[in-house]
Amino acid sequence: MNWRINRRNFLKGLGLALGSLEFLNLRKSAESSPLELKLKEVEDVDPVELAKDESFWFHVQEAFDVDRSLVNLNNGGVHPAPRLVMQSLHRYLDFANAAPTVNSWGYIRARREYIRQKIAETFGCTPEEIAITRNVTESLQIALLGIDLKPGDEIITTTHDYPSMKNALFQREKREGIKVKLVSFPYPAQNKQQLIDCFSQNITSRTKMILVCHITNLTGQIFPVREICQLARERNIEVVIDGAHSFGHFVYQQKDLDCDIYGGNLHKWMMAPIGTGFLYVKKEKISKIWPLFPSPDPQGDDIRKFEHYGTHPEPIWLAIGEALTFHHILGPKRKEERLRYLKNYWAEKLAKFPKVKILTSFDREMSCGLASFTVEGFDMSRLAQILMDKHRIHTTAGVLPEGIPFMRITPSIYTTLSELDYFLEVVSHYIQSGLPA
Repeated sequence: MNWRINRRNFLKGLGLALGSLEFLNLRKSAESSPLELKLKEVEDVDPVELAKDESFWFHVQEAFDVDRSLVNLNNGGVHPAPRLVMQSLHRYLDFANAAPTVNSWGYIRARREYIRQKIAETFGCTPEEIAITRNVTESLQIALLGIDLKPGDEIITTTHDYPSMKNALFQREKREGIKVKLVSFPYPAQNKQQLIDCFSQNITSRTKMILVCHITNLTGQIFPVREICQLARERNIEVVIDGAHSFGHFVYQQKDLDCDIYGGNLHKWMMAPIGTGFLYVKKEKISKIWPLFPSPDPQGDDIRKFEHYGTHPEPIWLAIGEALTFHHILGPKRKEERLRYLKNYWAEKLAKFPKVKILTSFDREMSCGLASFTVEGFDMSRLAQILMDKHRIHTTAGVLPEGIPFMRITPSIYTTLSELDYFLEVVSHYIQSGLPA
């Protein structure tokens, strides 16, 4: 896929976002904007090389209003939105609040269709295959609870899939008599075939659905979605893809995945306001999925049947447009390579300690910016608490389903190398001296 982004064509198509670009100083004075000038300078620079250019990323970092008294290395939870997005959100909220039933219902609601179109363009599908939701949990549970199954049918998923999704399946197991089969996989995996095999070797004549993460939230393992979808399609098995951490993280489109059902967050790596997500369903599959919230035509093929979830803050939808604009102005491939570079920066240094095991692959096809590690004999949750309480370093930690304590690190494009150096200095100290009594 060509990494060069035609920014002008994208911005022309996204007319609703143009008026707010002055908040990033990209439209107020194009000739004097530092980030705009930098983007022009690096137009032909390989993204892998640009990922190491701190002078360029300084200007990107300036696009965020973040708390620099805190080293936030848990951007995989919910990501801060750029200033551009937040200021537009405030503007849309104020406009809606002035006369909610007129401005929000009568004006903003109709403009949702522009946002649907731009999500579809980014994902590489038609707008009639995109439902705008509030998060990936809602997106995926529409599919997981809405596909007809009968007692005895099997669903395969992994031990590392997200608890909310597994809980949806467990509820169906208790209520409808289906069978949920949890399978494990090696991490980091040595190759794609190991990941394909964990599904192919567990398929039976009763298997009717597979749930798989595009990239896992625990260790950042990227799964070969295309191969898994093709494997399942040959056996008439539905596949639901959990894209919570992939959309806006690394570059791909629907055609690259060959998937039929895909749920994604917009408030993680796409950096849209909190409470935004989407569901992709291939057109011919829409009628086969019951909506989570009943609609006038629950067995119809209009993707909007999945959006009947009552009154909600509709202005949030419009700010998705600014997030998509920022993503494409910056360049998806540049963003991907910076995230991968930051992951390698800290993980390669920690990997040199004998007690440390990196639980994430360094293979480009197997991981990107999300990674985890463990330290032999350490309570990683306690280490995370110490990092936060004593050093203002925010991470997330826990115990993997296999009983391995771990810590997940997710820096982002606003993270500085000095912040990662500080994290490495502090963690190295505890690795060498042990945790305090």
